[in-house]
Amino acid sequence: MTLTVSLVALFGLVLFFLLRSKTLGWGSTFIAAMFGFFLASTGASGPINELTAAVVAAIPNL
Repeated sequence: MTLTVSLVALFGLVLFFLLRSKTLGWGSTFIAAMFGFFLASTGASGPINELTAAVVAAIPNL
Protein backbone atom coordinates (compact mmCIF):
# COMPACT_ATOMS: atom_id res chain seq x y z
CA MET A 1 0.00 0.00 0.00
CA THR A 2 1.39 3.36 -1.01
CA LEU A 3 0.90 6.29 1.29
CA THR A 4 1.22 9.70 -0.33
CA VAL A 5 1.99 12.60 1.95
CA SER A 6 1.62 16.14 0.70
CA LEU A 7 4.98 17.90 0.60
CA VAL A 8 3.33 20.99 2.03
CA ALA A 9 2.17 19.07 5.08
CA LEU A 10 5.51 17.30 5.42
CA PHE A 11 7.64 20.47 5.19
CA GLY A 12 5.19 22.34 7.43
CA LEU A 13 5.41 19.67 10.10
CA VAL A 14 9.21 19.52 9.96
CA LEU A 15 9.42 23.32 10.11
CA PHE A 16 7.05 23.41 13.09
CA PHE A 17 9.22 21.00 15.06
CA LEU A 18 12.45 22.79 14.08
CA LEU A 19 11.05 26.12 15.26
CA ARG A 20 9.61 24.59 18.43
CA SER A 21 12.93 22.98 19.37
CA LYS A 22 14.78 26.21 18.45
CA THR A 23 17.07 24.23 16.17
CA LEU A 24 17.58 26.90 13.56
CA GLY A 25 20.30 26.73 10.94
CA TRP A 26 20.83 26.17 7.24
CA GLY A 27 18.59 23.11 7.27
CA SER A 28 15.72 25.12 8.73
CA THR A 29 16.21 27.75 6.05
CA PHE A 30 15.92 25.12 3.35
CA ILE A 31 12.81 23.61 4.96
CA ALA A 32 11.17 27.05 5.28
CA ALA A 33 11.94 27.88 1.65
CA MET A 34 10.60 24.57 0.39
CA PHE A 35 7.49 24.93 2.56
CA GLY A 36 6.84 28.36 1.06
CA PHE A 37 7.53 27.13 -2.45
CA PHE A 38 5.09 24.24 -2.21
CA LEU A 39 2.51 26.28 -0.29
CA ALA A 40 2.49 28.84 -3.11
CA SER A 41 1.34 26.17 -5.54
CA THR A 42 -1.70 25.19 -3.45
CA GLY A 43 -5.14 26.73 -3.21
CA ALA A 44 -4.09 28.48 -0.01
CA SER A 45 -1.96 30.99 -1.92
CA GLY A 46 -4.93 33.23 -2.83
CA PRO A 47 -6.21 33.78 0.73
CA ILE A 48 -2.64 34.18 2.02
CA ASN A 49 -1.95 36.90 -0.56
CA GLU A 50 -5.24 38.65 0.28
CA LEU A 51 -4.51 38.52 4.01
CA THR A 52 -1.00 39.89 3.49
CA ALA A 53 -2.31 42.73 1.32
CA ALA A 54 -4.96 43.57 3.94
CA VAL A 55 -2.39 43.68 6.74
CA VAL A 56 -0.04 45.88 4.70
CA ALA A 57 -2.93 48.23 3.84
CA ALA A 58 -3.98 48.41 7.52
CA ILE A 59 -0.52 49.29 8.90
CA PRO A 60 -0.64 53.01 7.92
CA ASN A 61 -4.00 53.34 9.69
CA LEU A 62 -2.63 52.29 13.08
